[in-house]
Amino acid sequence: MNRILLTSALLLASVSAALADEMPPPIASAPARIGASKAPAVKLVEPHLHIARSNIAGHARIALTFDACMGQADERILSTLVRERIPATIFVTARWLKRNPQALAVFLQNPDLFELENHGENHIPAVDAPTLVDGIASAGSPQAVRQEVEGGAAAMVAAGIPAPHWFRGSTAKYDLSAIGEIRAMGYRIAGYSVNGDGGSLLGAVITEKRIASAKDGDVVISHINQPTHAAGEGVAKALVDLKAKGTAFVRLEDVEDMGDDKTTE
Repeated sequence: MNRILLTSALLLASVSAALADEMPPPIASAPARIGASKAPAVKLVEPHLHIARSNIAGHARIALTFDACMGQADERILSTLVRERIPATIFVTARWLKRNPQALAVFLQNPDLFELENHGENHIPAVDAPTLVDGIASAGSPQAVRQEVEGGAAAMVAAGIPAPHWFRGSTAKYDLSAIGEIRAMGYRIAGYSVNGDGGSLLGAVITEKRIASAKDGDVVISHINQPTHAAGEGVAKALVDLKAKGTAFVRLEDVEDMGDDKTTE
């Protein structure tokens, strides 16, 4: 009997040890998390931008802006812009430029339609203190913010694009000190007033409704780098909707504008 009990105890101990190996480690990091929560929060802003209104009934003036972050070109949107002769401002990263030479060629072949501007080198949020912005690690220092901006501009010039004058960082969120640093580098910072596609994560129907609802003086932000997302279909349809309504499309370089948080003045 004792031999049976001893064998059972040894077996139970072995099973417990095996289960312990598969379980997550104890929450030893809890104190670190508590300490981290006491660290000063980074105050972020998401600037708005408007352009001068046309003030002509039935002929609203809006600026379409598209971010080309990473990934491939969305031909649904690009072909619609070219076919319908709709001008737009495209914010490109160095990473996107490397992967999309054919789309870049289309942009450069249509200088009357496309204004190409700076979206950064590696799509890193232009925040000069360490933090997470929508789950993405920020640049984290003034030097890293400068590298993100200058690296994006250098890649554009190397690709045959005129030197940019506008900058929009990843997530379009900044801290105020980074805004000052970017402005001191000679850039205007492109906010927006209508979020067209929710970071390209919205469905086609709601994306179409959001963009088609743009009013006189609005600046619309959407994405042109997610060809597999449903949002792109909605963007393309909304462009046709707006044109049918008599909308006047302009690029940021074509009109006067006003952004908050000292991003343009």
